[in-house]
Amino acid sequence: MRPLNASARHFLVQKLRLSNKEATALILAKRFLVNGQPAQLNQPLQPEDEVSLDGKILKEAQQFHYLAYYKPRGIETTLNEAIPDNLTQALNFPVRVYPIGRLDKDSEGLLLLTNDGSIFDKILHSEQKQEKEYVVRVDKPLTSEVISALASGVEIMGKKTRPAEVKQLDEFTFNIILTQGLNRQIRRMCYKLGYEVLELKRVRIVHVELGGLQVGEWRELGKEEVAGLKSLV
Repeated sequence: MRPLNASARHFLVQKLRLSNKEATALILAKRFLVNGQPAQLNQPLQPEDEVSLDGKILKEAQQFHYLAYYKPRGIETTLNEAIPDNLTQALNFPVRVYPIGRLDKDSEGLLLLTNDGSIFDKILHSEQKQEKEYVVRVDKPLTSEVISALASGVEIMGKKTRPAEVKQLDEFTFNIILTQGLNRQIRRMCYKLGYEVLELKRVRIVHVELGGLQVGEWRELGKEEVAGLKSLV
C-alpha cells in the first residue's frame, strides 16, 4: 500500500503548517501518536492509521470494505449514476466502493468491490493470470468437438485465447475456467463456434466464490479471503 505521506514528520508539517524542527520536537516528545503509539520520525502513515496530537485526533482511521456481490443481469458495471441500471443504485452500499474488473451487462454473478486502493491495483494488475470461473448456457446442444475447442483456445479479435479448463455439465451448459479477461471473451468464443450464449454466470474469482449469495445480495469478505487477495502478485 502506498504511504499516505512520506513520513509522520511530513504529515505534521503539512497538516499543521509546522517547520521540520517543530514537527520533530513534537514526535521526539512522544506527543504525536499513531494508533495510540508514539510515532517515529520517518514512519510512513497508511490510510487505515489513526493519528493524534496531545489527545486530539488529526486523522481518523479509514475503514476498508471488501465485498463479494452477486451482480444481477441487466446491471451495468459502472458507478456513473447518469447511466441507467448503474451499480451504485443497484448495490445501495453506504460507502463508495469500486468494482474490481468488469462483468458485462448481460452477464450475472460474482463481482468484487472495495475502497482499498492498494488491493484494487494489485488485483487489476494480476487479472490477466488469475482464475475466473463461469457457468455458461448456450442455445443448442454442445458437442465434444466444441468443448475441446473451447479448452484448447479459439481465435477471437485476431488472437487465440489461452487454454482453459472446460467441463460439460449438461446438453446445453458448460463450466469454464479462464486465466485471461478479454472483452466479452466467452461470448465471442461461443459465437465463433456457432453458438449464442443465453446465460453466463461468474461463480468464482481466484479463491473467492459466489457461494450461497442470491441475485442482488452482497457480503463482506472474510479475513482469509482478504489476505489471499492481498497476497496476489
